[in-house]
Formats: sequence, structure tokens, C-alpha cells
Amino acid sequence: MAFELPDLPYAHDALAANGMSKETLEYHHDKHHKAYVDKLNELVKGTEWENASLEDIVKGTYQKGAVAQNGIFNNASQHWNHAQFWQMMSPKSGAMPGELEKALKDSFGSVDDFKKKFTEAGVGQFGSGWAWLVKGADGKLEVTKTENGVNPLCHGQTAMLGCDVWEHSYYIDFRNVRPKYLENFLNHLVNWEDVARRM
Repeated sequence: MAFELPDLPYAHDALAANGMSKETLEYHHDKHHKAYVDKLNELVKGTEWENASLEDIVKGTYQKGAVAQNGIFNNASQHWNHAQFWQMMSPKSGAMPGELEKALKDSFGSVDDFKKKFTEAGVGQFGSGWAWLVKGADGKLEVTKTENGVNPLCHGQTAMLGCDVWEHSYYIDFRNVRPKYLENFLNHLVNWEDVARRM
């Protein structure tokens, strides 16, 4: 069963007014994400992972503590990460659902404190990687960061919100100003209804 590039849940230009241009989505989704899918299909062919689910491939090929992960993991995890990322954004960011707002206040003190911690995680990720809001097996919310394509599945966590801090995610629109990209992501792009559903 071949993996496929999922369609964006909105038009390529739908996020432009909120700070993510059509050009960024054309490069990020149509080229970068597609390359992960194509390479994953090539690498799993004829292996034990050929008919496995994406989640099982990510968890099964992750090597804890490895400096450089194997090719199957890298492409599977980045396919999974990006499939979540597109859903985590919306042209109509909207109000934060009450239950999510309460959970963030309980866990971080305030929504602003959560945003500050999330931004710090993304800015503090050296090189390529992701910033995450996760729910642990104990039900507690936590902000984390991961290198390269590593994601919450690798650590037994539920991904509630993730932000791609690889340069291809923000360089067209924000050049090298990663903090501004993260601030814009949290204030204008996040689909808070989706985050609440994941909780």
C-alpha cells in the first residue's frame, strides 16, 4: 500500500492573509512533503514495513539517542509530522475553545505563558526540528522540542500542536527571523478547534 501526499485542507493562498504565503505552501507542501512521501514509498518497498501503518513505521524505526536516524524513519516521521501540521492550521484561526484554554491555564499559568514557552522551545531548537504541545501518558500537557523529524509518537505522547521550525517552513515569508514566524503561527494560524479535538 503506497503512501500518498494528502491534499491541503484549504487553498494554497488561504493562509496568505495570516502570514503564510502561497509560495511557501507550494514549496513546503507540493515539493518538500511530496519528496518525503515519494522517498518513503521507495525505501519501504520489499521491507518488513511495506504494508505497515505510518504510525507503526515511525515508532518501529525510531532509534533512541541516534545522532542520525535511518532513512525510513526520517521520511516516515516527516510525512506524519507534515500531515498533522496542515491540519493544525486554518485560515480562520478563531477563538480558543474553553476546555483547551482552561487546560493551558492549569498547565502553564496562562495562555500567554504557554505561547511564550512554545515560542522559546521553537527558537531554542538548534538547527532543524519541531516545537510541540503534547499530552503525556499521564494526561499532563507539556511543551517539548524535537530535532529533525523526531515527533511525539517516538516518546509515547499525543501531539496536540506542532510547529515546523525547519527553514523551508518560514524562510520565504520571515527570512531568518524564526521568533517572528513562531509568534505569527500562534497568533494567526493555529486551528485551535483541531488542538482541542486532539486533547
